[in-house]
Order: sequence, then structure tokens, then C-alpha cells
Amino acid sequence: MPSVFFDAWFDDEARRQHLYQGNLFAFSPRPSTRALIEFAQGMIEEAFFPRNPQTAQFEMPVEEFAAVLSTLKPRFIHHPRSKKLLSAILTEFGCDLSKTYFDVPKMRSMAHGDYLKAGIALPFDLHRDSWFASPLCQQNWWIPIYAIGADDAMAFHPHYWSQAVRNGSSEYNQYAWNLGARKEAATFVKSDPRKIPKPEQPVDVDPQIRLIPQAGGAIMFSGAQMHSTVPNTARRTRFSIDFRTVHLDDLINMTGAPNVDSAPSGTTLWELMRADDYSRIDESIIRLYDPNPPEVGRVYEPELALVGGRSIKE
Repeated sequence: MPSVFFDAWFDDEARRQHLYQGNLFAFSPRPSTRALIEFAQGMIEEAFFPRNPQTAQFEMPVEEFAAVLSTLKPRFIHHPRSKKLLSAILTEFGCDLSKTYFDVPKMRSMAHGDYLKAGIALPFDLHRDSWFASPLCQQNWWIPIYAIGADDAMAFHPHYWSQAVRNGSSEYNQYAWNLGARKEAATFVKSDPRKIPKPEQPVDVDPQIRLIPQAGGAIMFSGAQMHSTVPNTARRTRFSIDFRTVHLDDLINMTGAPNVDSAPSGTTLWELMRADDYSRIDESIIRLYDPNPPEVGRVYEPELALVGGRSIKE
């Protein structure tokens, strides 16, 4: 059974090896993570003003709530300050910025009950990120923006670390997702018809681990770790940030967690950028993971995001 480490001061190399063995990490808030959530809180509270964003769902039609999120989330994701704050986090956690690549930090929301469970706020059943074409050396970072509890957290299912689950990952293509279904997220409010990899056999959610960091605390886990969204019964909307990292040496050496049941097409590596200068991974390295990629669909290209009243591209 994997272990959980709290505020462990391993160096980045040792921490990655623990993640590849299925272990979990939880960290108290640090100056860099506090700075990120304070930036996010400012954007959230401006977007929902004059309402309290954690309880706004009880005052707004769901379509209006979803419309706010469809503008708010891209603004945060593609804001230049978001990437700079993320690089500061990696520095404080001892990562080598010249060898660490990340994707843009995603703002997530999970409303109480069944208010909004589709499209831009789609909850995920039990899954591994590796079902979605993530590399097996991927490390996941998850940070709550406001305080959470056991009733609006994320759950880990470590008994599946080395146990295969029949799933739909063999039908998932990252490039097709970028070109089609991913762009449609904001259009779905009541239901979400997009096909994503899910378990295709009965699964046991228990035993499970729910880590409850403070706002601005961080959870780290392998992209091959089985996890799920806890049904939110907290009577508040949960807001969080997640992002993913890979280390160049692990990519080149093709090391990482074991692959017990993932079989998607394509790779997410095209979207990652180096933490010091935001350059992309060299194509020759990416082709170790996908030798014959298509010319289109490698990177998701959203509509222009509004930042400070003006439009920018990623």
C-alpha cells in the first residue's frame, strides 16, 4: 500500500521516485503557493462580484454561473502572471527549472450537489491521467484556493496502483480531443455527451484516501495514480488549481510509474513548457512517445483569452 508523506523535505529526484512508486505527498502552504491562490482569489472574487463565489451558485441560474466560469477560467489559465507564479512554486520546491516542464495551471471548480456537473465543471470518475495520454513520468500538483473538507476534496484509490482496471483509454486520442471535444466544454451545462476514458467494470471506491490541505497547501501524486472527484456535499463551490510537471531526464530515459492499464493514442507532451523560459520540449524527445504524430491537434488552441481587458494568445 502506498505511503503518504507530510511536509517531507526530499529533494526533487527522491520525491519523483517516491511518486513513481505510488506514494502521495501533502504540503503546508508556502509563500509561493499562497501567492498563487491570492492571485486566483482576486480573479474569482472580481468575476463573481458582488456575490460570494463559494455560495454564488445558490443565487444564480446555472447558465449564468457557467458563463462566468467560461470567461474566468481561460483568463486565469492564460494570464502571464499565472505561469510566473507557477515557476516560483517549482523553485521553492527545489525543482531544476532548466529541466522541469509544466502545463499551464488550470483553475477548477466543483459546485455543491448536482448544480453544475458538465462541460467546464465536469467531475471525473475514477481515472488515471495516463488514460488521457499523459506520460508515466508525469507528476500532478493540486492546490485548493479556499478551505476544503472531506466532503469537497479529492479521493485517491491506491489499491488500484498495481491493479489493472478495464477502461476506455484505448479509444482516446489526444489530438482528436484537442481539435474537437475539448473546445466544446463551455457549451455543456445540463449534461456532457463527450466520451472520455472511464472504468468499464465495477470498481471499489474504498478504501480511499482524502488529503485535506489548508488553502494554499499542495498535494502531489503520480499521473498514474487512480483518483476521483469527491461528490460535493459541503454547501459551497470548491475552487482549486492543478498543474502537471515532467523532468527532462525522466523523459529521455523513459522512466516513471508502471503502466498497468493505459492505452491511449497521442501524447500531452506537446503542450508542456520549460519552467525557466517557457520553451517547448524538443520534438525529437516527444517522438520517443509518439513517433508519427499528425501535423494538427498537437496543442490545444483555445479562443483568445481576455487579460486585463485585452486579448492575448497563450
